[in-house]
Amino acid sequence: MTDTMATKNPYMSQAHEILAIRKETQMEWTFRLAYDTEKTDPHPGCFYMLGIPGMGETPISFSEKGPGYLDFTLRNVGEVTDAIFAKKPGETIHLRGPLGNGWPMDQFRGKHMVLIGGGTGVAPIKSLMEAAYHDKDLFLSMTIVVGFRDHEAILFKEALDKYEKDDFFTTLYCLDNESHETWRKGFVTEYLKEIPFAEFGDDYAVALVGPPPMMHFSALELMKNGVEEDHIWQSFERKMYCGLGKCGHCRMNQDYVCIDGPIFNYTQAKKFVD
Repeated sequence: MTDTMATKNPYMSQAHEILAIRKETQMEWTFRLAYDTEKTDPHPGCFYMLGIPGMGETPISFSEKGPGYLDFTLRNVGEVTDAIFAKKPGETIHLRGPLGNGWPMDQFRGKHMVLIGGGTGVAPIKSLMEAAYHDKDLFLSMTIVVGFRDHEAILFKEALDKYEKDDFFTTLYCLDNESHETWRKGFVTEYLKEIPFAEFGDDYAVALVGPPPMMHFSALELMKNGVEEDHIWQSFERKMYCGLGKCGHCRMNQDYVCIDGPIFNYTQAKKFVD
């Protein structure tokens, strides 16, 4: 299969070499795949269908991009991910994409950015963290609030440590069931009141990703603390099968998560009936 064929046919995937595999936790690993980011520069928040021919595909947002590579962080939860987790560096994984709309960077640029993530939901916002780390002129400031079950479930520990040490970032890290090192005990929702939205005026935006209950209650807590609905953006990566709006699996109300999303403004997302 040639690059031209895959470009013309969005149903066709391409094989990409695994450059490295990093075990984040027992269940979540990050796969670094060779990818020409100069030829195709994916938008933060968009997703790819990762797959093994003959096995199937799974939708995943990239967690980091760099010269010649993309990172994807997966949880091993089924047959497709079983097959991917059996792969080794030097072997290949098939990609189809980029797909979806991604984060609205034109609206985020020049704002105080607040990133809120829970569990594997931290992966879709890590691309924003990395963008801010490498370009301090992109946003006015960045506040990161992330939570995991316990210290053994922490993703991107090395990256989160470097953000914590960087004066540009304000970090609030918490664990559901314990305190550990600089991580506090409690749910993400408990710490949202510490974000100084009043100081931001109207120049802020919130990117919120995590399990549906976490996103629901976090949004309610944000609004309790004065955040406007239209300043909140959420990422949904659920029930996508074809990635092209053809199968109907990801339809919620009149919207298809794969083509109208996966990023939605809260004013729209709050009306979704799952």
